Amino acid sequence: MPAHPWLAETPWPTKQLPRDELERRLEHFLATHWMGVLCTLGTHGPIGSPVEYYAEVMDVYVLPQPGSPKVKAMQRDPRVCFAVYGENAGWPSVQGAQLFGDATFVEPGTPAHEHAMTIYRWAASAEQLGQPLDAPPRIPLIRISPTRIVYTQQWLRKEGFGPRQIWHRDPNITSRTIEYGH
Repeated sequence: MPAHPWLAETPWPTKQLPRDELERRLEHFLATHWMGVLCTLGTHGPIGSPVEYYAEVMDVYVLPQPGSPKVKAMQRDPRVCFAVYGENAGWPSVQGAQLFGDATFVEPGTPAHEHAMTIYRWAASAEQLGQPLDAPPRIPLIRISPTRIVYTQQWLRKEGFGPRQIWHRDPNITSRTIEYGH
């Protein structure tokens, strides 16, 4: 008998969490992680870059290297996928989120940049990288305000919910999970 017999049950549940519960879990997940993979569309194909991020509810802020291939890619095509995954110790603990939306450049000297720098914990990184701590960097940040998030949490199966939950910014769009199982 496996340690977690509910993992062997098929087909997997497809029941969706109530929207407010899904939003609570997403906000908690994004707030308790700080590294993700920013996927952009470069001239020679996809680019996936591990980056530091900080979240404000569902919005994610990234401080990219100016002039990098990912910045140039987002200037040409703002569509991105941002993926975050949690540490895990096997299938019961698999958890992650894929955020889909457009990247917006938040320019220095604007109220939006000032606000973003209160979310982005720049000082901790600056200290580790030996950069000045007297003022936040004066370079554009990237804000990703997702239109859709695919949230995966295998433990939800134990609670009778689908392990993949879909969130849409537009509350009028109803999601359903895909039926999985072997």
